[in-house]
Order: sequence, then structure tokens, then C-alpha cells
Amino acid sequence: MHAVIEKLNENLKVVYRQALDADKKLDELQQQGHGKFKALFTEEAGFTFEAKRFKPYVLDVAADVEALSHHEELDQHKLTLAVTKLQNLLKLLATFK
Repeated sequence: MHAVIEKLNENLKVVYRQALDADKKLDELQQQGHGKFKALFTEEAGFTFEAKRFKPYVLDVAADVEALSHHEELDQHKLTLAVTKLQNLLKLLATFK
């Protein structure tokens, strides 16, 4: 279980740095009059809120991973949800570059 949490945290660090860069680009686009959208993800991506930047989504996944690390046994449902969110973030960040 510890190895799974560690791997998730490693991925989160990478995603966090990419998210900060992407958010900077989104700020620039918005200043130029682009970026007229309501949210980066739809509800199907696993998130229960809407945001126009990546950082809130990364923090949401980080909170999920943190919660997972406090249990003695790995909750498969919560793990699947966290991994799905992380994958969706990685996919969108990759297409955003």
C-alpha cells in the first residue's frame, strides 16, 4: 500500500508543476480574450466541482491521496477514483501543451 501512495505522490508532483505552467498559459490566453469556458473537466472526469484552472483539480487529487494514506487498508473504490482523476489530468495537460 505504501508503494502505491508513494507512486501517486510522485505523479502528483509532476502534475503539479505541469499544472502551474498550464495555468500560467491559461492566464495569458484569457488576457488575450481567449479561454472562454466554464470548466476544464466535465462531471464524467470524476471531479465534483468546476474550475477554470488546473491547480484546484491537482489539489483535489492530492486530498484524495492524502485520505487514502490514512487508512490501514487501501480502499479500492477511492484508489480507482484518485487514479482516474490523475489520468484525466495527465491527458488534458498533455493535450494542452
